[in-house]
Amino acid sequence: MRPPCESVVQYVLPAFRCLVAKELVARHRFTQVEAAERLGTTQAAISQYFSSKRGGKRMKAVQSTPKVKLAARKLAKEIASRRASADDSMVQFCELCLLLRKRGLVCDLHKEKAAEQGCDLCHHA
Repeated sequence: MRPPCESVVQYVLPAFRCLVAKELVARHRFTQVEAAERLGTTQAAISQYFSSKRGGKRMKAVQSTPKVKLAARKLAKEIASRRASADDSMVQFCELCLLLRKRGLVCDLHKEKAAEQGCDLCHHA
């Protein structure tokens, strides 16, 4: 048994963090070190996001979702302007997860990995 949350941790959160990091560096002129500090990760992780060494097709599917892009841009702007606390950022990550579960994207990822028949947990989000 693999719960949908496992897919979120493995694909959704890193994909979203990657998009936020790219926004911080490209639009807000953060260094990779600054972006890593604000996102609670390492500079090495940020570097791997930029060189596409982390992720793959599943991560790209998450990143190509318009709602995800918009949420990443919004969070990066709030982080850059110092309007978002660590708690605010965490809430936005959780809200994104719920949205993607309701829209079925997490279900698609979960089915690829777990293939449990009749699973509809995401629709109860």
